[in-house]
Amino acid sequence: MDLENKEEMTVETAVEETENAAAETSETVDAVEAEIKEELPVEEERPSKRRSRGSKKQKIETEDKPQSEWIERVVQISRVTKVVKGGKKLSFRAIVIVGNKKGQVGVGCAKASEVIIAIQKAIADGRKNLITVPIFKTTIPHPITGRSGAGAVMLKPASQGTGIIAGGAVRLVLELAGIENILAKSLGSKAPLNAANATLEALKALTPFSEVAKKRGLTMAELLN
Repeated sequence: MDLENKEEMTVETAVEETENAAAETSETVDAVEAEIKEELPVEEERPSKRRSRGSKKQKIETEDKPQSEWIERVVQISRVTKVVKGGKKLSFRAIVIVGNKKGQVGVGCAKASEVIIAIQKAIADGRKNLITVPIFKTTIPHPITGRSGAGAVMLKPASQGTGIIAGGAVRLVLELAGIENILAKSLGSKAPLNAANATLEALKALTPFSEVAKKRGLTMAELLN
């Protein structure tokens, strides 16, 4: 019995000792943490970054660019070669008609090593060579024939509702000039460049009624009656 009591006493004392040791260690740990916190400098609270009104991203409003009144139509793109020393030089030729359908039209022709560049140069050439067409009641004042090279084009005025009776490059020139009713016939060469230039020469040679009335000393009403 004495041995059993002694064993129980030793176990109880060992448990008490371990509990006391654990309590002491926890107290020491708490004390050390408190000292560290006191020694460390207190961090100042940084002000929160706020975007000012001026720094807000403003929505960029994209305005639609106004469309140009000029209309370009490509008539022909052909590949041409030029014989040079050492071989052949390849390039492209573009024929473009430029007009605003308000009485102004022009024909441009240009060559370049690339198709896009040739078209751009032809458009610039067409705008340089614009002519003003005298339009009388959606048609031309009088019949006329224009010539260019081996090509010739005959133009005749037409009544309301006839439309443009023409084809190919001649039709494009008349459309972009703003003529709505006309009769046309291509004579001679049917090449697009010759036909376009012949049509342009015919429109350039037209005489408006106002000039005829002025030369004859009449008013427009007297001339038309």
